[in-house]
Parts: sequence; C-alpha cells; structure tokens
Amino acid sequence: MIYLDNSATTKPQDDVLKAFQTVATKYFANPSSIHRMGGEVEELLEKSRTQIASLLGVDRHEVIYTSGGTESNNLAIKGVAFQYQNRGSHIITSQIEHPSVLEACRHLEKVGYEVTYLPVNRKGEVSVEQLKKVIRKDTILVTLMHVNNEIGSVQPIGEIANVLQDYPKVMFHVDHVQGFGKISIPYNHKGIDLITISGHKIHGLKGSGCLIKKGQVNLMPLQHGGSQEDGYRPGTQNVANAVALAKAMRLSMEDAKNYHQLKSLKQTIINELQSYKKVMINSSETGAHHIINFSVQNFKPEVLIHAFSDEGIVVSTKSACSSRQNEASHVLLACGKAESDASTAVRVSMNNHQTKEDIEAFIQAFRNIMSKYEKIMG
Repeated sequence: MIYLDNSATTKPQDDVLKAFQTVATKYFANPSSIHRMGGEVEELLEKSRTQIASLLGVDRHEVIYTSGGTESNNLAIKGVAFQYQNRGSHIITSQIEHPSVLEACRHLEKVGYEVTYLPVNRKGEVSVEQLKKVIRKDTILVTLMHVNNEIGSVQPIGEIANVLQDYPKVMFHVDHVQGFGKISIPYNHKGIDLITISGHKIHGLKGSGCLIKKGQVNLMPLQHGGSQEDGYRPGTQNVANAVALAKAMRLSMEDAKNYHQLKSLKQTIINELQSYKKVMINSSETGAHHIINFSVQNFKPEVLIHAFSDEGIVVSTKSACSSRQNEASHVLLACGKAESDASTAVRVSMNNHQTKEDIEAFIQAFRNIMSKYEKIMG
C-alpha cells in the first residue's frame, strides 16, 4: 500500500520508536521522585526539553509537554481566555480552523466570550488588513492555523506577528501542527506567544506534542494537581514520549530539506487532475506542497477512497477528526466552494520522503478508477 494520508498521521520513524522503547524500559521511574533513579529520568526529561528549545531558538522553560495538537490548542486558547478575562473577552480566529480550535472557541462563546471568525479568500487565506480592522480594545487572543490540514493554504504568520507586536495585550497563538518540519515560522518572533506542535504528524508518536509558551505569557491551567510542567500541565510526565518527541522534531527539521521536492510531485498530480472535466481542484497551487484537495463530480468521497484502497493507495477526506461525519467541509465552504464540491472532497497528503514512483502509482490508480467511473456514468 502507498500511504498518502500523512496529514492525518505519519508512520513513526525507527529511531523514534527505539528512543521510546529504551526510555520506557530502562528509565521508567517517576521523574518527580527524589531517589537516584527519579533523578536520572528527570535529567532525561530536561535534556529533551533543552533539545526542543534549541531547535526552535526559544528558552527551555517555554516548552510544555502535552499529549498533542488538541490538548495544546485547548490549553493555549482556554488558558489565555481564562487568565486574561479581566482584560477583555474578545477572541479572533478564522473560519477554516481545526475542530480543536473551533470547538474550543464555541465553548468559550457559551460562557460569555465573543469570537470573530475571519473569512478567507478562495485560496483559504485570511486578510491581514481585515485582521487589523477587527482588533478591539477588549481583544485578548488571535489564534490561527499556519498550514490548513484540508487544503494546504498557508497563512502569513510572520506578517501577522509583525502587526500584533503593536498590540502587546493581544496574545498570538499559532497552530503549527501541519507546518512543522515543512514550512518554518519565526519561532522566536516577539509577536508570537504560543505555538502548537504534534508528534504524530512528524513521524513521531501519537499522544505526544508540546505547546511553546513564551515567557511573557501566563495561562490558566485546564487541569489541577502537581507542579509538573510549571503547573500548566500537572500529572506525571511521559518521559519516553518526551524523548521520542525531541527525536522526531530533530529528524523532521533535518528532513525539511527534502520538502521542496514535493512541489514538482504536487504539480504532477494537479496536471493529471486538470485533464478531467469532472474534477475540481480545491487546493491552490501556491499553497503548501504536501497537500492536494480535489473533488470528483457525482462521486461520493467514501466510494472514491475505497476505490483507491482497492488499487493499493491510501487517501482520505477532510480532517481525520471529522472524516466520519457525512457533511460538507467547513473549510471548502468558507473558501466559496459549491456544496457539491465541499461534500465530495478527497485529500492527498505527502511526507518529505514521498517518491516519484508513489505519485505515478497514484496517477495510474486514478486513471483506472476514472475509466470505470466514466463507463458507468456514460
């Protein structure tokens, strides 16, 4: 099987698995314990934290270990909202965010916060000028996804960070889950306050991730207990996961040098799709190289996905978190796509080691599927 669903999850690298297994079996003591074994484990934990901080150019105390993207997003958004509610209750996000951001914002609306959902253009991009217009005196947070997980649109994070530097009381959170190891952002930019990173999207392990919380930011913790992670994320740390995350992040940043190769692979796919009148390409050619979203007229996405599977190709629909829900993509609707296209979308998502042969196999599979489809539809 050729796996082209890397935006949903990735295959863990062997070195990451080895790191996890070694720590889990040899360094299993509680890092908070004061005996020698506990001290050795704590040293490993902090060494990994220092490695992650060094990769990003931030302070080691700014790295908070979490279980992944959803927890990091919730901790950032709700943590800021509750911590700074005396400053205001207005939050700005976009219409095309991941469910872990949208649902967190909707929850806050239920308890008295006001959320502005920025529109996007047909490419799935927010307007920096529009963002400036909606900032208010009571705005406390802007939370935006760097690379969209469904269509690959890329937001101008650096430019937005520059703007928000003029608003020191407005925190800026970036959901960097789909961008890390592919498209970099200025991690140490003073205008960026919080950054979400997930391990299983970068050939790491599920249940691993971190939230970068700059030193000037305080958060109201979502859980209460011990003083682990400076009290922001209490509970016994999963040190094996932390070590594996640091390893995955380092390897992912090294592999980022291969990312530019995906541009030609994406174009090869687009060229093939454009040869069919009944295919609508939903991703912009100027978006991220690793994600291509398209729809086939009158072809249910689940049927198309199963047809690809029969051909030995793994693709998916929208976000894996909501792919089992039979409804149109909120991302594509926000981009102005027709309901018919938004409800029949299929996503191809590559990793940095995808080969030309993989894409040739995908194209041949698509040709086989479309040949059968056209015979049936006439």
